[in-house]
Amino acid sequence: MSEATSASAAAISAATVADDYFRPSSISKLPITDVGDSSTSSSSNAYVTQTFPFSSGNPRIEQTRGVMHLFLDDAVSSSSNLPVGRMPLICVLGVPNHMTYADFCQFCGSFIHHILEMRIVRNDGMENRYSILVRFDDQTSTDAFHKHFNGRRFSSLETESCRVLFTFDVQYTSLIEHAQTSPASTEQPSCPVCLERLDQDMSGILITMCNHSFHCSCISKWTDSSCPVCRYCQQQPEKSKCLICQTSENVWLCLLCGFVGCGRYKDGHAIQHWKETQHCYSLELETQRAWDYVGDNYVHRLLQSKTDGKLVELNTTDNIDFGTDPGFSEALLNSRVESIAKEYNELLTTQRENQKMYFESLLQELEEQIERDISAAVKTSLEQNTKLQKMQAKLDKGLKEKKFLDDINENLLRNKEIWEGIIVKIQEREKEASRLKDQKIQDLEAQLQDLMASLEEINTVEPSPTSH
Repeated sequence: MSEATSASAAAISAATVADDYFRPSSISKLPITDVGDSSTSSSSNAYVTQTFPFSSGNPRIEQTRGVMHLFLDDAVSSSSNLPVGRMPLICVLGVPNHMTYADFCQFCGSFIHHILEMRIVRNDGMENRYSILVRFDDQTSTDAFHKHFNGRRFSSLETESCRVLFTFDVQYTSLIEHAQTSPASTEQPSCPVCLERLDQDMSGILITMCNHSFHCSCISKWTDSSCPVCRYCQQQPEKSKCLICQTSENVWLCLLCGFVGCGRYKDGHAIQHWKETQHCYSLELETQRAWDYVGDNYVHRLLQSKTDGKLVELNTTDNIDFGTDPGFSEALLNSRVESIAKEYNELLTTQRENQKMYFESLLQELEEQIERDISAAVKTSLEQNTKLQKMQAKLDKGLKEKKFLDDINENLLRNKEIWEGIIVKIQEREKEASRLKDQKIQDLEAQLQDLMASLEEINTVEPSPTSH
């Protein structure tokens, strides 16, 4: 017990030393108020902080817990109202789990050259998200990063935005060990990817959620969401539920068709599935053990360890006497291993064939559904095309009528011009005839006057008969 206690204390001390950069100095000199003390938060020289519990590490091996004190968003309303005494340490809160380490390094852009260390942690109560504690080389880069990224969307395809908060203090409270770990090495740590010494002056360091350290330039090339060392994935899978009663306790997976049902100690939907389909192999998801309903026993000898993921031998209650002959023991052990490997290969082959048939049936159903959707879409398109054809016919008819009317109008305009010419000619002829008539009348009047004058002369010359 004393050795375990000293090991835990040494681990906590090592974690504390390794993470001293997260603890700002001269904390008492900073004008900070507590969240609960809202009466003094109205002062112009006071800023309100909020406590966020967090944890890091692989839960199967060891887990470090702590709290971080962050300045609230209201305290940093503009670049001219930054917290007094702030440190080159910020926290990017609530990053979506689907965003990998490489995605975040690419998101940081040119600021990645000013980052000394980044630590990935998980916050209590935030599902499918993680947070990143980032330490910069100077305060100017920290303020520029906050101004550039706070409130900015992670990508143009997402609605979630980046929330950057200045960090006041980070405190580690406990270290919980779930498995025996090897003692810490006294040598200078190196990057597992490039095998070079981890040096903040040469390149930024990123510490994953499972407490493995890498160069930022190396981890930015790792596109997977899992750790390159222990394969711990920050995006944890959802718990499986019974397809019938939706319970997540004592759940079994059918190794032949993938049906998920609860065990016999719940509602027994897994064994009911075996009775209906005769699928006799089922996997307990919690312990990863395979059960044979026909033989009413487990059908394997090896299990996957929850601590390091390695295969370990299953403890059995069978009392087997191997004798004192080591050759006999080795031969018997090899025979058992060969039989287990043969059974495992047969089971794996059967499982793959059944899964292939199952997914082929799903693919066929999907293809049929796609064909039905295509047929419906074609039918709808034809109906819309029929309406379009009718509208096109009406439009063509209207265009023909318009052309006919345009032709009639053009003919009428041409006839109007012709008739206007004829009328002008008739008017000219009438004017000429009127002129000739007037001239003739004048001539006749002149002749009449001459005739009257002649008659008057004749009457004057002839003597009157009474004069003789």
